[in-house]
Amino acid sequence: MLKTILAGAAAAALMTTTALADEFKPAVVFDMGGKFDKSFNEGVWSGVKKFIDETGTEVMEFEVTNETQREQAMRRMVRRGATVVIGVGFAQADAIDKVAADNPDVNFSIIDVSWLDRPNLRQYAFKEHEGSYLVGVAAALASENDTVGFVGGMDIPLIRKFACGYVQGVKDTNPDATVIQNMTGTTPSAWNDPTKGAELAQSQMDRGADVVYHAAGGTGLGVIRAVADADKLAIGVDSNQNGIAPGNVLTSMLKRVDVAAYDTLKAAMDGEFEGGVNILGLAEDGVDWAEDENNADLVTDEIREAVEAARKAIIAGDIEVHNYEDTSSCPAAEAA
Repeated sequence: MLKTILAGAAAAALMTTTALADEFKPAVVFDMGGKFDKSFNEGVWSGVKKFIDETGTEVMEFEVTNETQREQAMRRMVRRGATVVIGVGFAQADAIDKVAADNPDVNFSIIDVSWLDRPNLRQYAFKEHEGSYLVGVAAALASENDTVGFVGGMDIPLIRKFACGYVQGVKDTNPDATVIQNMTGTTPSAWNDPTKGAELAQSQMDRGADVVYHAAGGTGLGVIRAVADADKLAIGVDSNQNGIAPGNVLTSMLKRVDVAAYDTLKAAMDGEFEGGVNILGLAEDGVDWAEDENNADLVTDEIREAVEAARKAIIAGDIEVHNYEDTSSCPAAEAA
C-alpha cells in the first residue's frame, strides 16, 4: 500500500514538473540589425544561446526589420503562449510598455531601459560611462599622436554617455590628448550606415586620430574596417569585436547584455522572475573591456596595469566617472 502511495506521489510530481516545463515558453524580439549584428543584438543572442545550450529549452524569436514590427511581434509572441518576452534595446520601450500593460499575467524584460513602471516588467540599464572610461585609458596610452576619435551612432543622451566616459578616461590619462567626436545622425538609420561610419573614421584619422572608439551599432563595422585598412587602432563596443580585425582592434567595451538576457530567462524558468530596474556597472560585472588572442600583441603591460588600476579606483569610489545623462553635459569635454 505504501509503495503504491509513494509511486503515485512520484508520478504526480513528475507530471507537475513536466507541466511546468510545458508552460514555460520564452521569447525574444531582436531589434533592427538582427541577432548576428556583431554588436548589441548579438550580445543578447549570446546570452539566449547559453540558456538554450544549458537547458535545452526552445526560445521563440523574431528579428525586427522596421519600427512597426516591434509591438506586433511582441503581441504575436503572447498569442503563441509566451510566458516571458525579452525586448532588445531602448527603441522597443514604448512597444513593450503597451504590451506589458495589456498582458499583466505575462512577464516581460527589456534591455537598455530603466524608466518604465510595470510590475511584470524587468529592466536592465548599464553604466556605459564606466566601461568607456576604461577604454579611454587604453586609447590614451596606445595613441602615438596624442589624438583619438569617437564615432557615435544616433545622437542621443545614451551615446553621449559613452562619449563622455571615454573623454574623461583619455583626459585623466593624458591631459594633452585631443579627442575628436562625431555622431552619425539623428534618426534610427544612424545605427546601420557602415559607409557613413567609415567616412567619419577616415575624417578623424585625416585629422590625426590613430585610435577610434565607436558606439554605433552596425555603423561601427564601417568604422572598424576603415581604421583597419589604414592600419590604425579601433575600439569595439557591446560585444567583443576584437576578432573583426585582429591586430587592429585595441579592445572592445563590453556591455554584458548577454548576462541580462540569460538571467532573465533563468529567473523566469525557475519561477524567480521579479520586475524592477537592474543597473549594472563595473562592480556588478555589467561592463568591461576585452582581452583575447586577437589583441594580445596590442595590450601592453602599461595599458593593462593602468586599466586595472582605473577599474579598482572606480569600484572603490576613488574615481567618479561623470554620467552625461545626469546633467546633459560632459565636464571633461568642456574643459578640453
